[in-house]
Amino acid sequence: MSESELPKTYLPSGVERRLYQFWEERGFFSPNMEQGGVPYCIMIPPPNVTGSLHMGHAFQDTIMDALIRYHRMKGDRTLWQTGTDHAGIATQMVVERQLEAEGKSRHDLGREAFERRVWQWKESSGGTIVQQLRRMGASCDWSRERFTMDRELSHAVTEVFVRLYDDGLIYRGKRLVNWDPVLRTAVSDLEVLSEKEAGHLWHLRYPLADGSGHLVVATTRPETMLGDTAVAVHPEDTRYAALVGSKVILPLANRPIPIIADTHVDPEFGSGCVKITPAHDFNDYAIGERHHLPVINVLTPDAAMNANVPEVYRGLDRYEARRRVVEDLEALGLLAKVEPHELMVPRGDRSRAVIEPLLTDQWFVKAGPLAQKAMAAVEDGRIRLVPAHWEKTYFEWMRNIQDWCISRQIWWGHRIPAWYGPDGQVFVCNCEETVYELAAEHYGSPVHLERDPDVLDTWFSSALWPFSTLGWPEETPELKAFYPTQCLVTGFDIIFFWVARMIMMGLEFTGEVPFRDVYITGLIRDAEGNKMSKSKGNILDPLDLIDGIDLESLVAKRTRDMMQPHLAQRIEKATRKEFPQGIPAFGADALRFTMASLATQGRDIKFDLGRIEGYRNFCNKLWNASRFVLMNTRDHAGGGPHDPSKESIPDRWIRARLRRVGGEVTRALEEYRFNDYAHHIYQFLWGVFCDWYLEMVKPVLYGDNVEEGRKEATRTTMLDVLEQALRLLHPLMPFITEELWLRVAPRAGRSGDSIMLAPWPGAEAGLDAAEEAVLQEMDWVIALVTVVRTLRAELDLPPGKGLHMVVMGSDQSIERLQRHERIISVLARLEGWSRVGEAPGEECATGVLEDLRIHIPLAGLMDMAAEALRLTKGLEKLARELETVEKKLANPSFLSRAKPEVVGKERAKEGEYKEKIHGLKEALRRLEHMRRPT
Repeated sequence: MSESELPKTYLPSGVERRLYQFWEERGFFSPNMEQGGVPYCIMIPPPNVTGSLHMGHAFQDTIMDALIRYHRMKGDRTLWQTGTDHAGIATQMVVERQLEAEGKSRHDLGREAFERRVWQWKESSGGTIVQQLRRMGASCDWSRERFTMDRELSHAVTEVFVRLYDDGLIYRGKRLVNWDPVLRTAVSDLEVLSEKEAGHLWHLRYPLADGSGHLVVATTRPETMLGDTAVAVHPEDTRYAALVGSKVILPLANRPIPIIADTHVDPEFGSGCVKITPAHDFNDYAIGERHHLPVINVLTPDAAMNANVPEVYRGLDRYEARRRVVEDLEALGLLAKVEPHELMVPRGDRSRAVIEPLLTDQWFVKAGPLAQKAMAAVEDGRIRLVPAHWEKTYFEWMRNIQDWCISRQIWWGHRIPAWYGPDGQVFVCNCEETVYELAAEHYGSPVHLERDPDVLDTWFSSALWPFSTLGWPEETPELKAFYPTQCLVTGFDIIFFWVARMIMMGLEFTGEVPFRDVYITGLIRDAEGNKMSKSKGNILDPLDLIDGIDLESLVAKRTRDMMQPHLAQRIEKATRKEFPQGIPAFGADALRFTMASLATQGRDIKFDLGRIEGYRNFCNKLWNASRFVLMNTRDHAGGGPHDPSKESIPDRWIRARLRRVGGEVTRALEEYRFNDYAHHIYQFLWGVFCDWYLEMVKPVLYGDNVEEGRKEATRTTMLDVLEQALRLLHPLMPFITEELWLRVAPRAGRSGDSIMLAPWPGAEAGLDAAEEAVLQEMDWVIALVTVVRTLRAELDLPPGKGLHMVVMGSDQSIERLQRHERIISVLARLEGWSRVGEAPGEECATGVLEDLRIHIPLAGLMDMAAEALRLTKGLEKLARELETVEKKLANPSFLSRAKPEVVGKERAKEGEYKEKIHGLKEALRRLEHMRRPT
């Protein structure tokens, strides 16, 4: 990398792409298995192979990469294990859609040919998210990239299944599961999206068996009544106490079913009587088990009525059956009433079909015994959840854990290693050849076996990710070095589905926890706090923020695949209003820094484009400061002996501030306080190094009467501090820090191929007395300059306008002022200053710093009367605008009809106007004070 001067403007796109290629080609992301250092490993939550990067990924990947880069610089043997998940249902749907476009189905191809087709798709189109991770700057070890369907990982999956089966922890049984009637497979709770929808509540009359009357039950799914096996009431409901134990006649099916008492029933809901359908409701299933009720399934796998219902309804789609059932009940006088009712409707996240609880034969993991060990690991501190309040949620889930349905009725995935003999005998084995030998031994001769057609839940293989990716069940060097891993970064929504299961599997098969810390992130929301969703049109693509996108492309992206034209029109209008010029390119560093700065533990993130714009400006500020340093150290010979005696007080001050911020950012990283890390390094680089130190040293760099050796000491300090600060910033802003460091480091006397391999500046011991004294001295100087600058701003005087300062104060304060006269005069733009014994009689702007009173004579600087008139007119204008907003907010019609975000904007205006009015009143008050003799 050339040491030539930096270009005037920082253009992130070209720099970021070039540097990432450089890093990857040089193998900087891979740990050297021969070197020393403490092993440090993070497992990436494997994104779906079908997926693309979203804001949640960008947030978590920023956190993980910051930790990895920090530990790599600390000298730890660092591995960020990457890879993708085969995403069974999602991937199968992608390929099935391709086949559908060709006029084919997977059944036309057959299972083996279909699997080959999926592999072909994966090789050609399945790497999108991997490339996007690179664009974010993720320093994963790509040489070790894994895929959950890789041969080695598939071997681990089979091995775990067989061992769990042999230990009695996997079984096959008929239980209630979430069933997708379009995909015709069981799905996990995480793949079910429950949303409020408008529906109806039907109140049905069930005649008492003795003919003495009827009970009224309410249901949102009348067609399932054909599978009812009881009516339940609360045991303390006196209205029905005498009926418990008797029976009703189930209408249409003409079956007698019992009246039972169960505490699950809410006596305040409806009539207090509840129909119990164990085969089609999870709560009813639990009640049925408690009362030993029969379980009658009335639906086929594609949600039509089956042979267990009266013949007239057989074969009908569930919704047609619903219509017919309601009609027939009404004809019999058994429909009491129908009410509009808003209810939560569960839909498959892929098919959008309404999910049915369905009784099917599935494979299950007996979760209870595994959960006990997993709870103990958190209770005894072997695993720490950050923030700690998530432990309560973890324990609640684990104490109420149900057996885990691990089978799926699809073709893409890890096929269950089970075969069935002619009489249904099950053989589970990790080798197909061996299973036939076992069967022949069992039956006394060779027999034909049928392999189970199901595949395993994607979460099953994901649960093995921390150890299967490192080579388990083999005792590999990587497994020995990096397991247990150190930290897992993940969202709260998969604590149970993934985190808990990794803990259970890790303890069961390695005897060790899979990770020491779990850092749990919140959701990324828009600037108003709304959840990002396609239907709201508020989704931001991280790649668009990094590389920019024009308005027409952004509109097309946000409205693509919208089924409702009115929704697409609304989103297009809102997008054009919010982004009239599209989204500019902010660069990966600005996005990463924004994510970290918002990462307050335990809170969701409100992502504001104003923040990322501010951090792009931070990149530009850092670029320009580095240009300044490099331009002023062209002839500086770095690496020579450092002579502290030649340093100015600003030099000693900035070195002390650097040591302090080094400790602050290190502690913040160690404690997962990423927002504090971002805040400390930002304030140091912009608020201290750029705004103060570089201004303080200009008289040294450009002055004529400068003490011998002082200029060289200042140049050395500038380079040393910038070089170390770039290292402190690197984990969050890897690209710009690398680009600058490769130029700054040689002049600072430091060699190296990359900043990511340079040592972490570290948290050294606390500051000594001399350093603390320097900090106090310079804090006083900065405070004095700030007082003068504040007075200048209040007077609305140009920044370059020279001022005369008159001061009153103690000898100690005057001596301080004299010691730093040159710096103060430059920074405060003073033409001169003088000391007086009493307050000047002329009009002055006045400020106070400790015992020092500071006066700026106003003669010749401003027309006080004209300034008072300007402020008064501004105050009157704001008062009128505030009155308009307050009238609107006091109008009940506006508050009831306007959208919440519109009302919110008006309230924000109200607050803004009040704040401005307060500021102008204060300015007028100060002006009046100035016009009176002090």
